[in-house]
Amino acid sequence: MNPQLEGVEDLEGTYVFDLRTSHRTMKLNRFLWNMISAGMRESYRADPEAAMSDAGLNETEKALIRAEDWIGLIRHGASFFVLEKFARVAGRTNLEVYAMMRGESFEDFMKTRRVPECR
Repeated sequence: MNPQLEGVEDLEGTYVFDLRTSHRTMKLNRFLWNMISAGMRESYRADPEAAMSDAGLNETEKALIRAEDWIGLIRHGASFFVLEKFARVAGRTNLEVYAMMRGESFEDFMKTRRVPECR
């Protein structure tokens, strides 16, 4: 293990994205990154199952995407930066994703913000 990560498992809510994770989840992260392409977005919207299969996603990854399990995707090894691409395709804002990651309704999450009326 990387000595810089020693004890990281004791930090609740910390999910390491290192070279091992990147390698293990490359197909998932590539799939999510490719959502920047209009053609990929159209392909996904037209037939999500085919798009996920064509990308080589495994059954766990497909289930996480189907469920829009944002925190599950992060725990599995999705990079947040590419997860944002998919969130847009799913019609979710960052704030909605953050609320779901915390297990809160959007309204409850917004009450915790410094400017709760901002959307």
